[in-house]
Amino acid sequence: MSMRLFELMLWAAGNTLLLSAVSIVIGLTLGLVICAGRLSPSALLRWPAVAFISFFRGVPLLVQLLLIYNLLPVLGVMVPSTVAALIGLSLCTAAYQAENLRGGFASVPKGLLEAADMVGLNAWQQFRRIRAPIALRLTIPALVNEAILILKASSLISVVGVIELTRMAQNLAASTYKPLLFYAVAGGLYLMMNWTLAGAGSLAERLVKTGRA
Repeated sequence: MSMRLFELMLWAAGNTLLLSAVSIVIGLTLGLVICAGRLSPSALLRWPAVAFISFFRGVPLLVQLLLIYNLLPVLGVMVPSTVAALIGLSLCTAAYQAENLRGGFASVPKGLLEAADMVGLNAWQQFRRIRAPIALRLTIPALVNEAILILKASSLISVVGVIELTRMAQNLAASTYKPLLFYAVAGGLYLMMNWTLAGAGSLAERLVKTGRA
C-alpha cells in the first residue's frame, strides 16, 4: 500500500472518529432530556419519551438512516448527507443512552435524596448536585460501551453517501483489486480507535473511584 492510499485511510478514520464523537455528545445531551421525560410523573412527558426510546431501539439503525435521509427532502429540509447521518446516529444513541441513564438514576440512594429534602434543596438543585453526577458515574461503563457500539455502527452511514472508514476501504479495494489489504487495514484502525476509547473509559472509572473526577 502506498503512503498516499494509507493517508486516505487515516483521513477516513479521522472522519469516522469525528462523526462518532459528535453524535455521542449530542446523543448524551438528548439522552438526558429523554431520560428526564421517561422518569417524569407526567404522562404528557413520559409517553413521548417511551415512544422515542421504543422506536429508536426497536428499528435497525440502517433503516433509521435511510428513513431520515429520504424523509428530510420530503419535508423540505435540504441538508448534506453528513448532517443526515449525524441526525440518525445521534437519535439512535440518544435512545440507548437515555435507558442507561435511567438505570443510573434509579440506582441513586434514596437516603441521599431524603437528606437533600431535609436541607431544603429543590428538585433542580437535587438533580444538578446529586442525581445527575451520581447517575453519570454509575453509568460510565455502559456509556463507554455505547460509544464503542456507535463508533462501529458508524460504518452504516456509508449507505447515505458519507465517506467514512468502511466506504473508503470499499472504494480503494474496488479500484486496486486488493480487498483483503484494505479491509484488514480498516479493521486494524477500528480496533485501535476502540482500544483507545475503552482505555479512556477505564481511566475515567479509576479517576471517579479515586475521587479525582
